[in-house]
Amino acid sequence: MDAAVIVVGAGPAGLILAGELRLAGIDVVVLERLAKPTGESRGLGFTARTMEVFDQRGLLPRFGDVETSNAGHFGGLPVDFGVLEGAHQAAKTVPQSQTEAVLEAWVKELGTDLRRGCEVLSVTQDDDGVEVGVRGPEGEQLLRAAYVVGCDGGRSLVRKAAGFDFPGTAATLEMFLADVKGLDLPPRMIGETFPDGMVMVGPLPGGVTRLILCERGTPPQRRTTAPSYEEVVAGWKRVTGQDISHGEPVWVSSFGDATRQVTEYRKDRIILAGDAAHIHLPAGGQGMNTSIQDTMNLGWKLAAVVRGRAPEALLDTYHGERHPVGQRLLMNTRAQGLLFLSGPEMQPLRDVLSELIPYEVVSRHLAGMVTGLEIHYDVGGGTHPLLGHRMPRIELVGENSKVSSTELLHAGRGILLDLEDNPVLRRRAAGWADRVDIVTAAPHGIAPGSPLFGTAAVLVRPDGHIAWAAPGSHQDLPTSLERWFGPHQWA
Repeated sequence: MDAAVIVVGAGPAGLILAGELRLAGIDVVVLERLAKPTGESRGLGFTARTMEVFDQRGLLPRFGDVETSNAGHFGGLPVDFGVLEGAHQAAKTVPQSQTEAVLEAWVKELGTDLRRGCEVLSVTQDDDGVEVGVRGPEGEQLLRAAYVVGCDGGRSLVRKAAGFDFPGTAATLEMFLADVKGLDLPPRMIGETFPDGMVMVGPLPGGVTRLILCERGTPPQRRTTAPSYEEVVAGWKRVTGQDISHGEPVWVSSFGDATRQVTEYRKDRIILAGDAAHIHLPAGGQGMNTSIQDTMNLGWKLAAVVRGRAPEALLDTYHGERHPVGQRLLMNTRAQGLLFLSGPEMQPLRDVLSELIPYEVVSRHLAGMVTGLEIHYDVGGGTHPLLGHRMPRIELVGENSKVSSTELLHAGRGILLDLEDNPVLRRRAAGWADRVDIVTAAPHGIAPGSPLFGTAAVLVRPDGHIAWAAPGSHQDLPTSLERWFGPHQWA
């Protein structure tokens, strides 16, 4: 074996996966077709849930001062995401190139073998592993790993080579995206509709302006090269009446509204994540964020299976948990596309939603959907309100120290929080101490209305989701520990 796991693609999803595997001590090779980063940033900023993910691994300080905001939208209709109490605000102006640079530096510090300029030519698997044909700086070679994960985007070669079914709908329109210098345009952060289309304008650092243009009735094109800035200028003029020809393009790209999802996220030893598994209109910037959360869900599970600490069945929960999230992502982005990019025939529906959004229950629902903060998993059932949901950040006071629940997740291990100093609980969990950190501490400042008020103990998975809580879980603690972390070390 050349590595336990080969990850194809060094975008945010692939880098997060590599980091998660390295935190668990797994040998990983990342293959990236590009010899160097393009510097282009389709994604801009990240959602509140991704802010939490980065915080859980101690990565947020690496981004420096991040501009955040609670202002959001659903299909171009303003929504206040601040109704979701206890959550991070979303980062608004972090270009994807910076996100990738931060993540690449992190995974290299962890000892990841990142190989650039390596194009994957073939992927074949047998009962014992996966063989990957690669063309790189040293010519063509074959690499072998126990598992291969395709994080290689919407046109994934891994997906095609492994024969994954990828049903859905083809693109019906084309949109332009451009970063341009030398423009002085009023911001249109959530977009503005015109009779002939929609435009968005966002200021970026360094005097750069982000433009997005959708000209209604423009059919999608099968391009092999990027569109010209002149095409953007002409379309912008037709839609808005404004002349932006004096701008200096940094880069120009195009995208459509194709909507597809694989029917299964894993075929034995070949797994897909991110855009390789699902493509959609990038409404609300959800694409990169969902991709990152895919690999946060997968990483610790794959590591446990590779190390022999958990049965392969644990990997089935990756599809079980993330495929429904992908379905919901495709549903909401299609809905937003219809609201935002359709003509005047959609205005009555926009008007009705505009009346509904001020109701808190509606705004909470839409905000939770777009941010990913609504996501919860089936972890065995019970009455505790946080089962399957993400662990909220709380301050914990120990005998001689104070720490946050988020800081405890930096190492990428499971956490058992003993909140009532219960020696019987700690003894029952001792057999999993090689993979679950047992922490005895008292919660600080938990209000009576908090879902954690009166909670005696919480089992938190490495991805930050609560797998067991007392009181309120149907399963007992050893059963939950074995389900998520494998048999204990005395078995």
